[in-house]
Amino acid sequence: MPNYTVKNLKQVDNMAEQFGIGDGLEARFARGPLELSNFGLSYQRFAPNFRIPFGHKHAEQEEVYILVSGSGLMKLDDEIVELKEWDAIRVPGEVARNFEAGPDGAVLIAIGAPQAKDTEMLPDWWSD
Repeated sequence: MPNYTVKNLKQVDNMAEQFGIGDGLEARFARGPLELSNFGLSYQRFAPNFRIPFGHKHAEQEEVYILVSGSGLMKLDDEIVELKEWDAIRVPGEVARNFEAGPDGAVLIAIGAPQAKDTEMLPDWWSD
């Protein structure tokens, strides 16, 4: 019998709704539903100009973000990087990060370690 798992990412639970930020963000974390053991995967859809209101970083876990559609800004520590469709960006674990969508919104795929037990949340992280 084959050992694989198929899940539609749009049918994975939207965690943004559960954390009260579902008006501008759809965040579907597929590690569990896909039965992944060696990495994590998420689908994130942003309304136009939506900014995730916090940053985060890890002790060790690096992540890769792929901008599938739209445009946006990735804040990395104190630097802002502009991203356009199909840009991929690798972020080392110790770098604080998060994303703000451009005027047409954005869709991101994020790939990281299987269980980010080293996550540090950074509230009120963005400064205008």
